[in-house]
Amino acid sequence: MRMVSIPRWPFRFRYPSSFDGRLISPPLRGQPIGFTARILIYGTQAVTVHRVNTISYLAQRSQSLICLMLAGWSLAGPACAAWPQFRGPNSSGVAAGPAPPAEFGPGKNELWRVPLDPGHSSPCIAGESIFLTTYQPKQRKLAVICLDRSSGEIRWQRDVPTDHLEKGHPAFNPASSSPASDGECVVAYFGSFGLICFDMDGKKLWERRMPLTKSFGGNATSPAIAGDRVILYRGNFVDHFLLAVDKLSGRELWKVPQREPITGEMACTACPIVAGDKLIVHSARSVQAFDIETGKRIWVTKCATTATSTPILVGDEVIVAAWNKMGEPALRPSFPGFEALVAEHDKDGDKLISRDELPRLWIFHRPEGIEAAMNGGTIRFDRVDRDKDREITGAEWSARIRDLEKYRAQYKTHGMLAIRVDSEGLVEASGIRTLESKGIPEVPSPISDGTYVYFVKNGGILTCLEIKTGKRVYQMRTGGRGTHYASPLIAGNKLFTVAGDGRISILTLGPKPSILATNDMGERVYASPAIVDGTIYVRTHAALFAFGEPASR
Repeated sequence: MRMVSIPRWPFRFRYPSSFDGRLISPPLRGQPIGFTARILIYGTQAVTVHRVNTISYLAQRSQSLICLMLAGWSLAGPACAAWPQFRGPNSSGVAAGPAPPAEFGPGKNELWRVPLDPGHSSPCIAGESIFLTTYQPKQRKLAVICLDRSSGEIRWQRDVPTDHLEKGHPAFNPASSSPASDGECVVAYFGSFGLICFDMDGKKLWERRMPLTKSFGGNATSPAIAGDRVILYRGNFVDHFLLAVDKLSGRELWKVPQREPITGEMACTACPIVAGDKLIVHSARSVQAFDIETGKRIWVTKCATTATSTPILVGDEVIVAAWNKMGEPALRPSFPGFEALVAEHDKDGDKLISRDELPRLWIFHRPEGIEAAMNGGTIRFDRVDRDKDREITGAEWSARIRDLEKYRAQYKTHGMLAIRVDSEGLVEASGIRTLESKGIPEVPSPISDGTYVYFVKNGGILTCLEIKTGKRVYQMRTGGRGTHYASPLIAGNKLFTVAGDGRISILTLGPKPSILATNDMGERVYASPAIVDGTIYVRTHAALFAFGEPASR
């Protein structure tokens, strides 16, 4: 990699400021002549730096610039955003610096524990500040809080007023969206309120109220800060759009309405990521790329997805877990024929099936994580008993099964997809690599070490693929079981996976994995942890923990 020299001050950072300072050339295509360089963000993302000659802009961005000077262009200084949004730098899930110890938990390598009001948002870390959102159910209050990273002490808390609270899946919490910070300000989003921005001391800078969202699952989407703008993808029954607002004022820069209809199956919870001068959005039934400056759509590919998990960048491709409830055979159990149904369940021998004889038969079903509410849909007796005589005949059964198979046929196979960042226009199936079509996670996002992509689904089923060939390297079970909501992380040569019951498994990276430890938090964990400077920050349903070697903080 060829290093380039750094000209004199000042500079304008057009895209996220959390990068490791490694500069390479040539400039991005289409950028103006002058000082322009590509910067690798933790080895996964390119952004653009432009020189500007305005004292006012330098003053506005002074904290970011001081950060660069203090860090010697490595941006490792404590005043910078080390974990700036959901899943850290560009939502990659990959931490810079040392890994936390493999073994940790309450009382073991515990640096501190702070009780918190409930919430599923993930920690956002900038300098010595940790930001989270919370929901107080008894008082029905939403809040943004700031904690000291060294001690866990709450520095400030700002209530976010709302007249009504959005509803969602039983596992949903109104404080499920993760905040974002670049070290200058912190932005939070609530489906019950909209966007709100504070400076690092908790002073409100602006707010942008939005209508109360309505959706089946709850609008747990998270904002991202991309240079001088805040990006939000929001999809629900009330509205559906991609939005960019000015970071300092909240003023709308552009807004792109989305025409894809929203149904109860759409989650629309993926966080937008940045790829050079593009925004990549995992959206309802599609993946799209937009020009970050104008909002103009550059490419789109249609796919069978609920837009739940956040994509990642690996080389010149976007890797995205496109999931839907009928997307693979494991999610759609076979139906028995009527003769087999009668032979096994006809208790009174009348060759018919009554209500109490009809077993639970799944139309769609998540076979792992059965403890979760609303884990699938079953065949209803009244939908089969068409003549309402309280008995199911062979003809009624056959007719209902035909209808259900037609219903299932509407759903396409899902998969772990790889799409070139430099695509254009409508990207057909021939322009997409399907790396895998089985074991696709619904909620956890994929992660990559540059050679392999890893993803974990309910039941702790971990799959590793070689990115270059798409070959499956292995599929195994971690120490976690049940439903998985949190996304995996990488630090050092370790992979961290998190089960909803609070068991965190640590494995080695590469083609021959070994489980180093399985740590039981003793509480449920739905939020994705954060890792900074060898410390892992784990949010349970009741508290925020910091774990690391005693000398790491």
